[in-house]
Amino acid sequence: MPHSPAEKKRVLARVRRVRGQLDALERALEAGADCGPVLQQIAAVRGAVNGLMAGVLESHLREELAQGGEGAIDEAVGLVRSYLR
Repeated sequence: MPHSPAEKKRVLARVRRVRGQLDALERALEAGADCGPVLQQIAAVRGAVNGLMAGVLESHLREELAQGGEGAIDEAVGLVRSYLR
């Protein structure tokens, strides 16, 4: 969960963008769009959700592990971000 009003606002904006991408995907499927554009839209949704998860996880790590030092947190965030790509 975001720990500040600014973080909460950013996370909610990302969720709304993901919802918009999913709505566009649904419309494309209902319209019988070609596979290529549909697959591209699915990949975009996946990337957006991964970015959302990375941002929330980073916020959590920074809040919860702050006593471990900035270097340890940056290393953990880097590993998680590389995993989510």
